Amino acid sequence: MAEEIKINQSVPERFARIIVGGILLLLASYIPMNVVLIWVLVIVGILLMFTGLCGWCPLYSLFNINTNR
Repeated sequence: MAEEIKINQSVPERFARIIVGGILLLLASYIPMNVVLIWVLVIVGILLMFTGLCGWCPLYSLFNINTNR
């Protein structure tokens, strides 16, 4: 049976991840730069937005970190 994903991020941290992820995506979209850097910004931006929206960070789970207290 699948294990339930537990929220391990605080609300301010989730908000910050969503904002920073969005900024990275905007930078990748509107500022001319190297293609590799664009892809790095897009991937990191999507990951930050995803973890911020879900409230769950796989690295936090791996290291047993919980900021949602």
